[in-house]
Amino acid sequence: MSVLLIFIDGLGIGSRGEHNPLDRLGAAASPLAVFVDEEPELPAGGVLSRTDARLGVEGRPQSASGQTTILTGINAPAALGLHKQGFPNEALREIIREHSIFLQLERANIRPNVFANTYTPRFFNDRPRWVSATTVAVEAAGLRFRDLDDLRAGRAVYQDFTNGLLIDAGFDVEPREPEEAAESLARVTTQHRFTLYEYFLTDRAGHGQEISAALKIIAALARFVRAVLERIDLSNTTVIITSDHGNIEDLSIRNHTLNYVPTLAWGRMRERVTARVRNLADITPTILEILKHEEAATA
Repeated sequence: MSVLLIFIDGLGIGSRGEHNPLDRLGAAASPLAVFVDEEPELPAGGVLSRTDARLGVEGRPQSASGQTTILTGINAPAALGLHKQGFPNEALREIIREHSIFLQLERANIRPNVFANTYTPRFFNDRPRWVSATTVAVEAAGLRFRDLDDLRAGRAVYQDFTNGLLIDAGFDVEPREPEEAAESLARVTTQHRFTLYEYFLTDRAGHGQEISAALKIIAALARFVRAVLERIDLSNTTVIITSDHGNIEDLSIRNHTLNYVPTLAWGRMRERVTARVRNLADITPTILEILKHEEAATA
């Protein structure tokens, strides 16, 4: 049994209308297109849990605190008393260092586990002052970061799975169709008990409010997700998609939304996901339960 968690930044459950690129795309947005007060028709037996990203704290959900919550199971906004935007501060980094999902899996002897995203040479040669919650979570468990050699060998996927941003930056990599990137992610998933992949161009598009860019991003992302589901043995793997807050589902505003976010699940333990997940703090405990259940079943 393995689990693949695809984290999509800034994807909420919105209403239908011209403001929502997921609605404008129609079937091309499946399996990501879920809407308020509608039961979705998800491919491959997928199920939806409408997930609270506000976590009992006033204000708009933000990336740093929402991602910390997803990756630890700790209600980070409640611990801070507010929603923290951008990158995690020291208080959030301390939470991640102690409760990182990767660290919890290591402590439970559930391995191997991987963050499938590619890091560029800049990270290794000139580490940025501010790093993402996922970076802190990986470091907490002492796991290796994937680099461009891993990408070229099909052992990693860049956050822009088409490699377009890498090529624009001058890196020597080949462009990829969403289906090609999905093949790499599926291969990585089969080799690990837990795999995390992070995608954040959705949040950037939401803030930009450019409908053409948002339509292009959602269409490509939907192709990528469909291809991942087609290439993974869902009888042996649970695929989970979730987000930290809403954004791209409402281009009428530049800010994050107050909407619920979708937690989507496919595969062998999908019903456990829908039964367990109510807010972002439930993601890590649910994944641990799934993988520990498998350990107990095979002991």
